[in-house]
Amino acid sequence: MKLRHLVRIAVSLVWLLLFTGFLSGFLRFRLLEKLENYAYDARLRLTMPNTLDPRIVIVDVDDQSLREEGQWPWPRDRLAQMVNNLFDLYHVKLVAFDIMFPEPDRSQDLALLNRLESGPLRNDAAFAKEARKLRPGLERDRIFATSMQHHPVVLGYVFTQRNNFDEQQSAGRLPPPAIADVASRYPEMDFPQAKTYISNLPVLSQSAAAQGFFSNPFVDEDGVFRRIGLLQEYHGSLYTSLDLAVLRVLQHQAPLGFIFDTSRPSRYDNAHLDKISIGRYRIPVDHDMAALVPYRGYVRSFPYVPAVDVIRGTASRGILRNAIVYVGTSAPGEQDLRTTPVGAVFPGVEVHADFLSGVLDRRVKSNQPQYARGAQFLLLLIIAIIITRVAMKRTILASSAVTLGLFIFIIVGNLLIWQYGNFVFPLASPLAFLVTLFVLHSLYGFFIESRGRRHLTRIFSQYIPPELVGEMDRREKAYSLESDSRELTVLFSDVRGFTSISEGLNPRELSQLMNEFLTPMTRVIHAHRGTIDKYMGDAIMAFWGAPLHDAQHALHALEAALDMLATLRRLNLEFAKRGWPELHIGIGLNSGVMRVGDMGSEFRRAYTVMGDAVNLGSRLEGLTRQYGVGIVCGESVREALPGFSFLELDRVRVQGKDKAVAIYEPLGPGDAVDKSLKGLLLRHQQALGYYRAGDWDGAEREFFALHQAQPQRVLYRLYLDRIAYYRAHPPAGDWDGVSVSSAK
Repeated sequence: MKLRHLVRIAVSLVWLLLFTGFLSGFLRFRLLEKLENYAYDARLRLTMPNTLDPRIVIVDVDDQSLREEGQWPWPRDRLAQMVNNLFDLYHVKLVAFDIMFPEPDRSQDLALLNRLESGPLRNDAAFAKEARKLRPGLERDRIFATSMQHHPVVLGYVFTQRNNFDEQQSAGRLPPPAIADVASRYPEMDFPQAKTYISNLPVLSQSAAAQGFFSNPFVDEDGVFRRIGLLQEYHGSLYTSLDLAVLRVLQHQAPLGFIFDTSRPSRYDNAHLDKISIGRYRIPVDHDMAALVPYRGYVRSFPYVPAVDVIRGTASRGILRNAIVYVGTSAPGEQDLRTTPVGAVFPGVEVHADFLSGVLDRRVKSNQPQYARGAQFLLLLIIAIIITRVAMKRTILASSAVTLGLFIFIIVGNLLIWQYGNFVFPLASPLAFLVTLFVLHSLYGFFIESRGRRHLTRIFSQYIPPELVGEMDRREKAYSLESDSRELTVLFSDVRGFTSISEGLNPRELSQLMNEFLTPMTRVIHAHRGTIDKYMGDAIMAFWGAPLHDAQHALHALEAALDMLATLRRLNLEFAKRGWPELHIGIGLNSGVMRVGDMGSEFRRAYTVMGDAVNLGSRLEGLTRQYGVGIVCGESVREALPGFSFLELDRVRVQGKDKAVAIYEPLGPGDAVDKSLKGLLLRHQQALGYYRAGDWDGAEREFFALHQAQPQRVLYRLYLDRIAYYRAHPPAGDWDGVSVSSAK
């Protein structure tokens, strides 16, 4: 595996470990926590019903009620009147107070009566008689308590978790616990611990159908109410929240139960608590025994009725009939306003109404971290694998498209899980992981890989055409200057008689001639995907198959050679107009395994090819003069191009090689060769057969006939001369028909 791939894998692995540490709680990224909260709030606002729920009505101690009834707290007999009207006049189903009453009624009438009885009138029998008649009407706490008797009224109280409170500061009376001695019944469970409480007067506590705490210890760090605590332990007993108390009363004091993860039935602890059951309702909770508040909508998603209208009996009966009533306050001065995902100023009493509405509709979403962590780690792992593989194999544009697709897929999948699975799966974390990992790989690719690639392409641009340089940039494949062994095709081209040509021109004309010659030749090579190795005066060396792999390197090289000859014919017409000499070139082509790479010395280096196949290509170019052809190809080129027609020139043993090789002249694509030429090719092969068998008469007859048919060919005159020589000087008995070449 290449080093750059290992670096990319290491980048993804480190980033995955960091996010895994965040998921497991070992690391804290506050920004990521904030983003997760924002993502939760956005999904909540996007999917909440935004409809009015008439089942729950809020009797509001609002500004109007305070203006007409006086400042809070009101005399308890007025609250008693409100309770009596709610049940007797409006026939509500249940009344819950998001208000507590830890102190006696503050009315001055009863206090004055007590002072008179214990003062100067304590021995006045007539006053004592009248006082006994007045006292029941002035004991407003008892009046309030009496109004609650025999009615489903739920009162609220407060637990505190602060250690700096003395337990003696607790006030009022707690209700009977939902589960007594909970520590012995569930020893492995860790319930939120309350230190102190402030509850209602005993006379009121005894008269209420139930009580529940409305203090919430689980406000998020940004001060937003997203969760609501449902259970707290105090002195070994378990107590329920106001809303659970309401649910229990609605179901005739339904018992509290726990539903654990059935996959591990032997573990009854927080980590495996799945839901809390109250009668027929199941409420998903997290390890803090808290539940997410399923906000129904923005402020006033429930009917609001001013408390003063209820006391005076002027409220609408249709709104209140059979309703569950929460009594609370939206008045700013009463400090019961909260910051929630759906509003920065939100009445606390409506938070309770939202939660109860969600429970009734079974809209409370599960937020179990032990489920989410495993699934989220798997998602992050999949993201890491996909992004890493794409970054290693594809362009930045493809990587961007894949990242965008994953981004959309995660959002859509998350919303489907939220809406239909009723489960809160983290959204910001996988999105942040996806985006940051993509950015990291992009930066690495741009600043590290691309810089190296740009350096290489600048170097390769000296040898290959701009089109191939652009292709190298677009490809994600790594290119290197390091030496490599490949199957390539090499081309050598040389101008014949260049010495005599140069002697007939002055230096400026010679330089201009070479520029006019080499430039179009180079264009031809580039047009056929060739790489210029070097210019050697009038000679050109090029090769195919590197740095870009080319499966058809032999075909492209041969097409370039044929095109070079055709281009030279056009150039000679232009040269003739300028009075320049006509140029003729010979081209040698050979394919084979070669070493290609950056080679040279510490003073000068070049991207070039080396090897026996390269040397043979150079020798083949030298043979073009001897055989009178423009192109000589090695046997490997012919074998690589079965669709081309070739004329076998000879079998030669070149200088520096012991093994004989067959050499060929390319004639063109097989389908372009006419029938007459095909007949001559068959006769040519017969002539070579006679020649190599030492049948001089047969060989002479055939070569003479071929010479008559194509008198311009030097080749047949060459063979006729050889035959004449061998007649006079017969070769040795082991002669194999191979010619020895001294061309370099």
